[in-house]
Amino acid sequence: MPLTSDDELDALFDMETIAVVGCSTTPGKAAHDVPAYLQRQGYTVVPVNPFADEVLGESAYDTVGDVEEAIDIVDVFRPSDEVAGIVDAVLDRHADRGDVSAIWLQLGIHDDEAVSRAEAAGLDVVEDKCMKVEHGRLRSA
Repeated sequence: MPLTSDDELDALFDMETIAVVGCSTTPGKAAHDVPAYLQRQGYTVVPVNPFADEVLGESAYDTVGDVEEAIDIVDVFRPSDEVAGIVDAVLDRHADRGDVSAIWLQLGIHDDEAVSRAEAAGLDVVEDKCMKVEHGRLRSA
């Protein structure tokens, strides 16, 4: 079952490195503004966008599997019908490298079967919530 309690969500914000699948180069889009907010809060944001070389001053990667540094959370800004493939890539990475502790599906993004597979592999999953909104709500002074 996806994480929903404030304590569970807040614990994820103790992590440091967030790979953002679908990170946008376009200011004004949630897929740009949310990672920019997270970066301003001190998180290391790793953009995953096969159509960009750089986003938010960081090198962009084509896939989660291509990311060189260790990842704590994979934040997904892609349509629900792409979640299964993204989860497959995260699970492959998790099995190979032992990193990635959580998958965060942004507002409106769902895939019950993929979520179940991620949870069965020991990953925490958040579904249909915005990282910026939850971080602001839980961590604002």
